[in-house]
Amino acid sequence: MNIYVIIILGDELMTSVLLVEDENAILMGLKYCLEQENFLCFTASNGNKALQIMKEENIDLVLLDLNLPDMNGFQVMEQIRNFCEVPIIFLTANLEEVSIVKGLDMGADDYITKPFKTRELISRMNAVLRRNKKNLGNIIKIGNVVVDLNSAKVLKNGHDVMLTALEYKILLTLVMNPNMVFTREKILADIWDVNEAYVNDNTLTVYIKRIREKIEDDVNHPSIILTVRGVGYKAGDVL
Repeated sequence: MNIYVIIILGDELMTSVLLVEDENAILMGLKYCLEQENFLCFTASNGNKALQIMKEENIDLVLLDLNLPDMNGFQVMEQIRNFCEVPIIFLTANLEEVSIVKGLDMGADDYITKPFKTRELISRMNAVLRRNKKNLGNIIKIGNVVVDLNSAKVLKNGHDVMLTALEYKILLTLVMNPNMVFTREKILADIWDVNEAYVNDNTLTVYIKRIREKIEDDVNHPSIILTVRGVGYKAGDVL
């Protein structure tokens, strides 16, 4: 049984597709069909090459065969999840409940069975793109850190970052107002802890330090919570 995974992101220009398939005839057939629909296609015949392309290129969609010579599609998807949060659609030749459930449990958003018509495939892809675009309105990305407003979660390189309620509030204040410099007084006036105990200036310094230790790659040269000397703090560049 062949299973494909489609991973989709929105793109302002052409939607780029990574096709991962070890059967050349299938690979070239899908490539041709999608290029006729104005998709930009990249190809790979194994999982390692697919992961390399995912990291090097701005890929919006991946078509991934389950059975590859070096690893299976589930393993490829699991590794992609370590650095990408993208919607996934399975394409499968045989509707097997175990495989479908496993894929959905791992984070897939939809599936479609073969044989399928090109228009049906494109329709499913566009539906997932629309849902993803809507959800992205509640997701803030700064470097390798993602703040998901829907679930009140913070992720770094795809892994959960455990912040306290107050740490999350401070981070949220900054990242929801990109390019805005917050004085220490403004942050102190806006932030209260869960017990409604006022946060003093020294406490704020400690909290900023703790947040940086959890989300920055280099606490001595922060890129997410920036210090504006003599004024206060601001968020780094929001993607």
